[in-house]
Amino acid sequence: MALLLAIALFVAQAINFALLLHERRTLLLEQTSGPAIARLTDAIDRAANGRPPAPDRGRVRMSLNNPIRPDLPRVPAVEALVREGLVESGHPVLRVVTGIRPFRPEDFDWSRRRVDRRRPPAQELLIAVERKTGGWLVTRSFWPNDGMFLVWRLIAQTLILYGVILLPVLWIGRRISRPLRDLTRAAERFDPREPGEPIPEQGPLDVSGLIAAFNALRLRIGAMLEEKDRMLGAIGHDLRTPLAALRVRIESVEDEQDRLRMADTIAEMNKTLEDILSLARAGRPSEAETDVDLNALVDAVVADFLDLGQDVTFEEGGRLRLKLRPTLMRRAVRNLIENAVKYGHSADVRIDAQTDHVAIIVADRGPGIAADQLEAVFDPFIRLESSRNRDTGGIGLGLALARSIVREAGGDIRLSNRPEGGLAATITLPR
Repeated sequence: MALLLAIALFVAQAINFALLLHERRTLLLEQTSGPAIARLTDAIDRAANGRPPAPDRGRVRMSLNNPIRPDLPRVPAVEALVREGLVESGHPVLRVVTGIRPFRPEDFDWSRRRVDRRRPPAQELLIAVERKTGGWLVTRSFWPNDGMFLVWRLIAQTLILYGVILLPVLWIGRRISRPLRDLTRAAERFDPREPGEPIPEQGPLDVSGLIAAFNALRLRIGAMLEEKDRMLGAIGHDLRTPLAALRVRIESVEDEQDRLRMADTIAEMNKTLEDILSLARAGRPSEAETDVDLNALVDAVVADFLDLGQDVTFEEGGRLRLKLRPTLMRRAVRNLIENAVKYGHSADVRIDAQTDHVAIIVADRGPGIAADQLEAVFDPFIRLESSRNRDTGGIGLGLALARSIVREAGGDIRLSNRPEGGLAATITLPR
């Protein structure tokens, strides 16, 4: 806003300067050409009557040749006005020539001049008129050279306007922008896990009202999340209790196969319940961040799969310390390896440490995923039946939960099809 006002003021001042310069130039031409026409007309009349030119402020002189050198700057506007004035006076002439040269005090009668001898004009204008009867009449006038004075005057006026108008505008803009900037930063740093301090309600009424609404909104969001956590805890408790009771009761089933199928169903329901509750609690973990050796964490997860006889490999590296929530990150890595084993029959795990980030890459040798579905599989309850075995179990929460955990840690998960076949899941974490 201040910049636009500054540009508008500058344009207005430039227009004002152009008008002032035009008016001043018009007045200067009139003040110069009018007396010159009068002096030249009087000199022509006197010469026609055989009388010498009268002593005059401009000192009209006679000359046989053009006294104005061709290298002197000319003023065509004065030439046109003088020619027109002489024609109107009944004294047409052949040529009118002007020239600007440095001021010469000896050419003027100072006793008749209202000019400060200490600060004489810098330039004078010569006006020469060629008569039809022969010879030239020459007169001279003061020619001011104050163009730079007008420029500095414009600059001074512009600076004064800037001080009078822009300074209050900048103050008002700062008074508005500072609370808005604080609100923007608070919105960017908003974390539902942290209560945070309310933003001071400053600025104009509409801005302070917006800040008050944001503070109230943050409190409502916190209260809703707290209520959600309490509700999820109650749901988890109420569902786990009957599942545990069912697990005890199936022990009385005599058929071994039926009992094992029931136990597997109950275990799957427990895992599904745990995944749903974990995904619902994403963003509000109860585990604190700790300094973790990422290589050791991934190696421990891979070891669990090796104990179950799964085809999982891991390229071990040196110690790599990161600040993470180890239980949650372990679960995210486990979900990726579990998907690779289920759908790709094997998992090759490695860690790629860069200067600013660390990548955990889990690759399989499965059929891969269509390019237009690489993002869709992260949505909850999405399973790609066309490329995934329907009998492998799960309800499509593994990738959604893994991405939620990684993003809460400041990273992200990306899926890509490998050129040699299979799928690569990459967890990227900042260092």
